[in-house]
Amino acid sequence: MASVVDGAGEPIPTSSVLMSAAKHIDIKCMSENVDFLKCKKNDPNPEKCLDKGRQATRCALGVLKDLYHRCKNPMEGYVGCMYYHTNEFDLCRKEQQAFEKACPLE
Repeated sequence: MASVVDGAGEPIPTSSVLMSAAKHIDIKCMSENVDFLKCKKNDPNPEKCLDKGRQATRCALGVLKDLYHRCKNPMEGYVGCMYYHTNEFDLCRKEQQAFEKACPLE
C-alpha cells in the first residue's frame, strides 16, 4: 500500500495522496494557487514565480500533514484504495465518505 508520510512524518505527495486530498487543498490553498497561476500567466520567465510556487507547495504540504494527523486511518484507507485502483474515484467512494466524514471540508 502507498504510504501517506515518510519515516519523519512528512507527507509524501504521490498522485494518490494528492488526489485524495484535492478538495481540501483546493479550499485551504486557493489564494496561494491563484497567485501562482496569475504569476505564471503574467510572466513567462519561470524564475519570477518560484516564490509563489513555493508558497503553494508549502500550503499543500501543510494541508496533507494536518489531514494525516487529524484523520490518519480514514486517510490511509482512502489513499490506499486510490493507489490500488489507479486513482479511480468511483471505485473508492466508501473510503472517500469515511475520510470526508472524519475530516470534513471546511
